[in-house]
Amino acid sequence: MTAPFDFAPLLAPGTPAPAAKWNGFPKYNFIGGHNDAGNVPVQALIDAATAVLKREGATLATYGLNSGPLGYKPLREFLSAKLKDHAGIECASDEILITSGSMQGLDLINSLLVTKGDTVIIEQETYGGALTKLNKLGANVVGIPLDGEGLRLDVLKQKLEELKQKGIKPKYIYTIPTVQNPTGAIMGEARRAELLKIAAEYGVMIFEDECYSDLIWSGKRPRSLYAMAKGEGVIFIGSFSKSIAPALRVGYIVAKWEILGRILGLKQDAGSGALEQMVLAEFCTQHFADHVPKLNKTLAAKLQVLREALAEQFGTAAEFGDPEGGIYLWIKLPDNVDTTKLAQAALAAGVSLNPGQEWSTNKEYARSRLRLCFANPEPETIRKGVEVLADVCRREFGVPLRSSNVEKK
Repeated sequence: MTAPFDFAPLLAPGTPAPAAKWNGFPKYNFIGGHNDAGNVPVQALIDAATAVLKREGATLATYGLNSGPLGYKPLREFLSAKLKDHAGIECASDEILITSGSMQGLDLINSLLVTKGDTVIIEQETYGGALTKLNKLGANVVGIPLDGEGLRLDVLKQKLEELKQKGIKPKYIYTIPTVQNPTGAIMGEARRAELLKIAAEYGVMIFEDECYSDLIWSGKRPRSLYAMAKGEGVIFIGSFSKSIAPALRVGYIVAKWEILGRILGLKQDAGSGALEQMVLAEFCTQHFADHVPKLNKTLAAKLQVLREALAEQFGTAAEFGDPEGGIYLWIKLPDNVDTTKLAQAALAAGVSLNPGQEWSTNKEYARSRLRLCFANPEPETIRKGVEVLADVCRREFGVPLRSSNVEKK
């Protein structure tokens, strides 16, 4: 009998723990960036795939689809027009690089700019994936608190001055100014202008993540930081994961060519998935402008279902806002609730949630906070899931004391 080969001694230093085998989604799934299944435009995507493959399928024989290493040119041309109309960004199609989701964009930009020991400024509550990647690189991560409009610029300037006195210049300021993850805040244009002014004063680049900016209920938003700076000192990333479908894995970077050319030199993957790009370009050119408002209407309604369910089941024990867009709700529970422990107990009852500490540089502040994604579950599933979560929270931490204004026996 052959003995199992022990490969553990071969593992590179810092290799993460093995992943658990996936056994399907929990019954009440409030994690991740999943979207509304009913709003995936399946038939239109089928039609787009059929049309573009009939017309251009032979170009799959070449890496890059005869469009070059930046990605499928019709998709980049769509994005160039869309970004101008939506975010005020004036960019040529050759200033856009298609990536395998925005997460590849994060990796590429970090590979270009960040090495172990470098300082990076981020929002105190932020995308957990960005935090994980920076921590893995060994970066010195400095979190800046948020308010209802996003990044607090008074604290940012104070921190930049402190770092300057120590001879430290951060590699970039990472911000999600339009539908912030996890808080849902939208930074106003006046604050954006002040942020750009501060960044220029200290000579620090801004890394603008706009992966959620299509999901604004009103459809109206401030100009992007990239647009306001005319692309100087700002790198921009976006994604189709939230507006069309996350499983497509298509994102993009917008930057001036002197930066984009260097990023392209790091993208050694022979190009992102070609078929996804072709289908998206065909679909978006015809349907994007009609699709997104319909999706937003559904998401806005689901948010209100979640808010009502939380109010009914948790009463005053849960504090939360009313975001103007997005797919997440950031929730504060009483101080005695540890949401990391709550997440473990809730999962055993079939409810998945994101504990706040995964999304914050301030672990104590985030200890009693959590993020719920409301996009994927149906309204009745949201209601029932919140009811189960409240029961678990009551059992584990003694709160909420009341449900539907009736004390639980």
